[in-house]
Amino acid sequence: MEPDVWTQVRHLASVPGVEHIALMPDAHIGKGACVGSAMLTRDIIIPAAVGVDIGCGMIAAPLRLRRSELSDLPRLRADIERRVPVGRTNRGQAGDRGAWGTLPEDVKAVWHEHLADGYRAMTRRWPDLDHPYTINQLGTLGTGNHFIEVCVELQDQQATSCADPSIWVMLHSGSRGIGNKVGTFFMRRAQAELKREGVHLPDAELAYLRVGTDLAEDYMTYAQWAQRYAWQNRLLMFRHVLEGIGAALRVSSDGLHMADQTVHCHHNYIASERHFGAPGLLTRKGAVNAEAGVMGIIPGSMGARSYITRGLGQPESLKTSSHGAGRVMSRNVARKTIDMQQHLAAMQGVEFRTDADLLDESPAAYKSIDAVMAAQADLTQPVHTLKQIVVVKG
Repeated sequence: MEPDVWTQVRHLASVPGVEHIALMPDAHIGKGACVGSAMLTRDIIIPAAVGVDIGCGMIAAPLRLRRSELSDLPRLRADIERRVPVGRTNRGQAGDRGAWGTLPEDVKAVWHEHLADGYRAMTRRWPDLDHPYTINQLGTLGTGNHFIEVCVELQDQQATSCADPSIWVMLHSGSRGIGNKVGTFFMRRAQAELKREGVHLPDAELAYLRVGTDLAEDYMTYAQWAQRYAWQNRLLMFRHVLEGIGAALRVSSDGLHMADQTVHCHHNYIASERHFGAPGLLTRKGAVNAEAGVMGIIPGSMGARSYITRGLGQPESLKTSSHGAGRVMSRNVARKTIDMQQHLAAMQGVEFRTDADLLDESPAAYKSIDAVMAAQADLTQPVHTLKQIVVVKG
């Protein structure tokens, strides 16, 4: 752990109303609260402890396919990229290639069924939360560490594979621009409230809202809406990825995945949970629910193994595990440190974009997923071990 992580934890622990903090082995610096942490409160909400990509998480499922059926990986990647907008241009505004120009019918249907009413209520109450491209970003990947992967299932944790392994699809994304807007807005409102009250914290980013106030109730309502947006965002992308795979293989995507084995989870969110004998608010920032028997997803870097897991319900960890490997280099440091030759060597055997824009996501920028999994053996149990063969990044 970098010393700055412990500084962030000490600052968080000093906030009145923070009862318990659990730090995951992938923890690294975040905005206000570190990424890779879980926090229990009863009477306060800290928007920065959720972060600005509210509802960010992952979905994964096995397909009714074997590795031998995927002969043309470049075409497979291209067919997926044609169906899922990735990246971000023009600050996410008009002309953004990472958003829809013409909305697909299924995106419209999901918006109207699950999200439109909540969005109208939210923006009527707080007009500043209006984001003109909210619907255009639904069903899109975004940038940073968000990804879509086609993976093979390894036979065991020694990375051996059977002769013709089964195929999985896994993707990672969140609530896009609207989640950022909700998170940032309430972080600033919390700061303004504490300033008005004369409350001083060691880190102003950790400003809190008091449970029972209108602001806290609004934050919970709209954070939960953003979590629904992120959930539907992933479901739409997953469907479109399957359509891309079907197109590449010239088969129907209907029934292509094993729906009963789908794993879907948030890792940036707030929820009402019971801990240490009483109800409270559990905030996970870059961390996965690892309650006993609950399935989770813990990816490595874009060149390392990933794990489908089953939680062990450890109370002291707030029934939480890591959400990935965790960075060891900031993006700026990674761009200056990792060269293309090193990056290509680390990604051998994987079909992916080979431009310099992905150097900050190279495996060397991340901790060892094996070390992270070993460090949390009492928190969660690996069930499936995956290794990517196709990576799509924003």
